[in-house]
Amino acid sequence: MYQALYRKYRPRTFGDVVGQEHITETLLRQLVNDRCSHAYLFVGTRGTGKTTCAKILSRAVNCLSPIEGEPCNACTACIGIEDGSILDVLELDAASNNSVDNVRALRDEAIYSPASVNKRVYIVDEVHMLSISAFNALLKILEEPPEHILFILATTELHKVPATIQGRCQRFSFKRLLPSVLEERLNSIASREGLSLTADAVQRLAALADGSMRDAISLLDQCAYDGIVDMARIQDILGLAGQQEILHLVSHIASRDVISALTVIDELYMDGRDMVSLLNETTSLIRDLLVFKLSPDSSLLHTTDFSHKELAELSEKMAPGFLFSCLDILKSAISGTNRSGSSKLAVEMCIIKMCDESIESQKPTQATTPKEAAKPSVQQPHAQPPRPVQSPPTTPTSEQPPVLQDTSTQDTPQETSMQPVSPPQDTTPPPVSSANDFWADILGSLQDEPSLRALLSDSSKIQPSLNENNLNINATDQFTANLIEAEFMGLLKDNATKVLGRNVTVSIEVLEPAQGSETKEDKFERLSAFGVVNID
Repeated sequence: MYQALYRKYRPRTFGDVVGQEHITETLLRQLVNDRCSHAYLFVGTRGTGKTTCAKILSRAVNCLSPIEGEPCNACTACIGIEDGSILDVLELDAASNNSVDNVRALRDEAIYSPASVNKRVYIVDEVHMLSISAFNALLKILEEPPEHILFILATTELHKVPATIQGRCQRFSFKRLLPSVLEERLNSIASREGLSLTADAVQRLAALADGSMRDAISLLDQCAYDGIVDMARIQDILGLAGQQEILHLVSHIASRDVISALTVIDELYMDGRDMVSLLNETTSLIRDLLVFKLSPDSSLLHTTDFSHKELAELSEKMAPGFLFSCLDILKSAISGTNRSGSSKLAVEMCIIKMCDESIESQKPTQATTPKEAAKPSVQQPHAQPPRPVQSPPTTPTSEQPPVLQDTSTQDTPQETSMQPVSPPQDTTPPPVSSANDFWADILGSLQDEPSLRALLSDSSKIQPSLNENNLNINATDQFTANLIEAEFMGLLKDNATKVLGRNVTVSIEVLEPAQGSETKEDKFERLSAFGVVNID
């Protein structure tokens, strides 16, 4: 029976594990000095060696003839653990055994001594999938475990593991593997398997694996069906667009040639290329173009398929701001293709946006009609007229609202417009008008107090007036007056003093509604605040 390459070449000792020396060396020293913990927490992305190290550790602590901490893999204990015949070492998948009953069963049997080895070992993979109740059930035995128990927990999402669990384990963080490490292991496996693996192909496989050894070996296994693995084979099997196609596509984007870019997309789509992979490849190239433009000799470049000359020619056509905009569009498109019914349509829209900057840069503009331009940004009392923004040289010192003048009688009678002009300088406003001029500014100063601002903006309940240094708040009901006086009086006084530029006193009065002016609905609203609902 054929065995997958990632299983066939799984490391059996700590020395075979590559890229995680900071973990394997620490574990070896603990084993040699007999200082192993009762619980370990292995954290890292997929394919970085968490489960592999857990299995090696389970054999090492039970090996009958350890070699400087390494398992011998030849004694009865090592062989029995590896083939699964020794039931004292159990591997659990928390994704399918995540209930509190599963953990209680584990806890109940953990108290018994192992039958054939020194340590009873529980390897719990994807431990973050446990429920809260299951974590609580696991907590007690982690806190006070029997001497013969060893827990090895593995997870890809540390933030989902409770701090109480983390605090009772020794945590080891597994790194993403470098492309050079992946390439070395892939070449070694290809040599053992008699595969013909080209240099550009191994570089592409290592880049596609994204730091995961298991993914890299699985991709090699997928492409090696007849003993030859090259770039053409990888592109055909994995549905990749290819170096020249991506280069042509980005070149058309740089030239803003929408039709040519869409033609490339259509040809790749008809050739069976994966659209999401196409976006990822395009993103990788444009990202490297941005890095190349900032630092041509940077070691941060990911793309190894393009020469220095090709990157230089493309980067000259694309400004850093344009590259950054393209990356932002591509990021949105990649997340959108997962929800889109047509991946090709999502890619085409993405290409059009990148080629035509005017589409992406269009933003809603503010209304230009006089009526919409005069609309205030916050709700103001009815007594206050709208105040269009005026330039500083023409703004009156009294900050009077401009007067709208009909200019239809000018030289162009066919057009009628309302233009703001300043009022006569000898006009003396009444005191109430002065208060209303500053009311919007007082409301604007209450941005951080939404409750008070909403209350004072209700002109049906609040009518402000200013008489010299006294700002009088006329409330239409006692409830509103009491609320302002009890909760907001000091805050209102401070903001009014700051806006008006002088010391201001604030007073609150309750205005009784005029006879016959209160409707039944208004009376219902006013009295319902005091618990009186039934009015006949």
